[in-house]
Amino acid sequence: MIARSSFLWYNKRSGGVSMAKEKKQYICTSCHSVFGKWTGQCPSCKEWNTLEEQVEKSGRTKTKTIVPRTLREVTALSSKRILTGIDEFDRVAGGGFVEDETLIVSAPPGTGKSTLCIMLADALLKKGKTCVYATGEESASQIRNRADRLKLSAIDDLYISDTTSMDEVISLVQTVDADFVVVDSIQTFTLEEFLPSRAGNPTQVMECASALQDLAKRSSKPRIIILIGQMNKDDELVGMRALEHLVDATFILDGNADDNFRMLFARKNRFGDTGETGFFQMTETGLLSVENPSEFFATERTAPVVGTSLTVLKEGTRPLVVEIESLVTPSFTPYPSRNTEAMNREQLNVILSILEQHCKMKFFNKNVVIKTQNNIRLKTADTTLAILMTIVSSYYKQPLPLNSVYLADVGLTGELKKVQNIETRLKELDRMGYQDVFLAKGSKIPSIKWKNIQIHTYQHVSEILEYLGFGKGKTK
Repeated sequence: MIARSSFLWYNKRSGGVSMAKEKKQYICTSCHSVFGKWTGQCPSCKEWNTLEEQVEKSGRTKTKTIVPRTLREVTALSSKRILTGIDEFDRVAGGGFVEDETLIVSAPPGTGKSTLCIMLADALLKKGKTCVYATGEESASQIRNRADRLKLSAIDDLYISDTTSMDEVISLVQTVDADFVVVDSIQTFTLEEFLPSRAGNPTQVMECASALQDLAKRSSKPRIIILIGQMNKDDELVGMRALEHLVDATFILDGNADDNFRMLFARKNRFGDTGETGFFQMTETGLLSVENPSEFFATERTAPVVGTSLTVLKEGTRPLVVEIESLVTPSFTPYPSRNTEAMNREQLNVILSILEQHCKMKFFNKNVVIKTQNNIRLKTADTTLAILMTIVSSYYKQPLPLNSVYLADVGLTGELKKVQNIETRLKELDRMGYQDVFLAKGSKIPSIKWKNIQIHTYQHVSEILEYLGFGKGKTK
């Protein structure tokens, strides 16, 4: 006689039968705290309606006998990469796909993650691979419409599934012996074994992802599997952080849905460099790789403009020339604003403090706004000098010299600090025809005869301001 609190269930993974007890708990989808009962507001993070029910099953389970083996008995997979032909994706992936790779592609709504994934499927179909596209968000006819709009040439051979049952998806993948699988999105699928937990529940998300991980790595045939992940209002991947630990790579497609420029970067990549970034342009026929991304981040001008400066970012293996804009205006409130999406606001306050302390500039009654073209992030300290100089330009309403570039960190003492990878950046600036480059004194400058650039090195930021004539005879 089985107690009411227990039930008999079949463990599909082990092939055994277990007497299991059901235990309910509630997990917050925002902070992932665990509670014994449901409440409208999470007691930990204070978010509303974020507690999701999770059913735990416990009890003795009959498992398979484990056969010990050493690493000597394991056959290594071919190290040959599978290139998709979508250059910017291959760059971020580290040179194409690995045969048994699982990865997440996530992006804000409308950015193009589904478009990218169906283009990847089309690229692999052209290489003779068998591909499956499983969607729990759209119908098969909607996928057909997208494929027709993108004018994909090989997409007719794509196997499509519009069910939300992960059991059916796995069965389809095994039946057609697929090489490549897209699951759109992982938060919409359920495994029958873990019902009544609904789709999007942490249990269902993790178990569905784990089943796909087994399908990619531990079945008789290695497979490439992409999980499309939804984002929350904070632009973070929906669900538990453990989902990112499970997969081999997490790719984020970033960009404004109202704009046509997109950036793809790896937040995690076991088979490549997480510093690499891919650039795309959204068109009617899909995402096109951008060959010269610098043209999207700097404006071509014939005359200098107040409140702009140039620097060079190192995105993965390539340098990018980026324009930084600033606006310094009088504040009519006791608390002047500091607005920027391109950098950390605390970093901006530090730069303003350096200018006040070492350059005799006052910002207690000034609003300061910092912006970059296409909202590229200024993540590294070597952009500090360029940020500082664009603020100086706006403060004094005096433009910086045309085609001048600023590449250095600035310490709290106002001293310029050297940056890494200076040679590749200088070569890119010389190739693109820039003129004056301002660096920290002592920078390792290669002994090359430059065609266009003239290099200036200084010890202190005040020396650059004096050289360019800022603040002479002016008071603020």
